[in-house]
Amino acid sequence: MTDDLEAYLTLDQQLCFALYGATLAVTRTYKPLLESLGLTYPQYLTMMALWEEDGQGVKSLGEKLGLDSGTLSPLLKRLEQSGFITRRRDASDERQVTISLTEKGADLKVRAVDVMASIGDAMGCSLEEMASLREALHGLRDRLNAAQDHSS
Repeated sequence: MTDDLEAYLTLDQQLCFALYGATLAVTRTYKPLLESLGLTYPQYLTMMALWEEDGQGVKSLGEKLGLDSGTLSPLLKRLEQSGFITRRRDASDERQVTISLTEKGADLKVRAVDVMASIGDAMGCSLEEMASLREALHGLRDRLNAAQDHSS
């Protein structure tokens, strides 16, 4: 193998490793901010989805978050125990469960507004730079998903 090729096979040259490291750093940055809200990072994402659209079914919530029911169910149980959500079975179809915010869960949204500003400060990014980065990452995700769909 040539030296040029070997240089590309170092960790620092790998996009996946850069994304992994950035993800870990972002999650660590969120942790103390979310602890003050009484949430873990996955719980925060779930609450964000519910703040966007309250009263979602577990299946659609899982699809939106990219979580399977084995991961989502215990997360929802903990949010319910914390008083942020309720889970209600559909009377006409017991298999369907609807997730709704409680008053406490809806009120948490006001306190969560500061999280995004704190993350922006920690990143040293303006709102415009954060939006640009987010769009680039969404584009990358979409292209990778499309490539997976075509190879299936």
